[in-house]
Amino acid sequence: MTKAKRHGVLSIRSTGAKNTPGSKTRNAPTSSAADSAYPTPYASDDDSIAKPPKGTVTSKSFRFLELPSELRSKIYGLVFSTVPSILDLDPSIFSLLNRTKALALFSVNHQIHDETVHNFFSTHTIRLFPTYPGRYFKAKKPLLARLPQRYRSSITSLQLRLGPGWNNPPRGWVVNDALGLADCANVRVLKVFVECDPSDAIFQGFRAGDGFYERFSASLLDDVLQGISSIKVVEFDAYSSVQRSGDMMSGLREVVARHDKVIGWGQERGWKDEVDQVWLDTVLIHGLSGRKVARSVAVLA
Repeated sequence: MTKAKRHGVLSIRSTGAKNTPGSKTRNAPTSSAADSAYPTPYASDDDSIAKPPKGTVTSKSFRFLELPSELRSKIYGLVFSTVPSILDLDPSIFSLLNRTKALALFSVNHQIHDETVHNFFSTHTIRLFPTYPGRYFKAKKPLLARLPQRYRSSITSLQLRLGPGWNNPPRGWVVNDALGLADCANVRVLKVFVECDPSDAIFQGFRAGDGFYERFSASLLDDVLQGISSIKVVEFDAYSSVQRSGDMMSGLREVVARHDKVIGWGQERGWKDEVDQVWLDTVLIHGLSGRKVARSVAVLA
């Protein structure tokens, strides 16, 4: 018996009985099935590579890096769209990143690594100090301190969330060289979210001392603004219980004024809408001049 010549063609195994050498072929695939199972080059009887039959679809590599940089950036944004806009030491975020493999692009090659790192960290806000309860809340190294130096240089937005630990702030909530603020040269916006104002009467009998947490928060904000000179805007937001005229917000706004930064307003508390409404009322109802309008808005802000 002559030995059957082996060919370089991908074979299809049936789910039925196995074919043994020399036995008759069973469940032979139809021509359409065979044509769809040829991802590898065809080979002739003399094992030389031949062209596939006419009509066969062959796969080609896509030259992704030849796309315009603007289009690549949009694609990166779609890949990272499942990641929360604010990043912190939070196990749910770690689980999401691991499940979606969103950061796998960091490992493709040097160029894609540099592009995706910059895109990711320039479009996401990094929380300065962790707020997740438990060991993360008391961690000595916040997320910012754990990032490589080259990653911190791409960050454009940071968040300082005030309120957690208002009666006993964690020891890790301190601005020092290890935090890495010196590497954040491209940060333009500092978002300050205030969860509570301990000067409110509801905290009477529970606070560590009158004005303790307000002074702590103002000092922390002052240290951050000193550490990052590139910050242009400080955006305030808060829960509904926090009053803009309260001791907490008044102290924070004084710090921002000393550093000559622009004050912005977030969406949750609705302070921006209040400022806009005052502007409209002043112009439409009172008919004040532009200088008086600016003065009225500045008093409210």
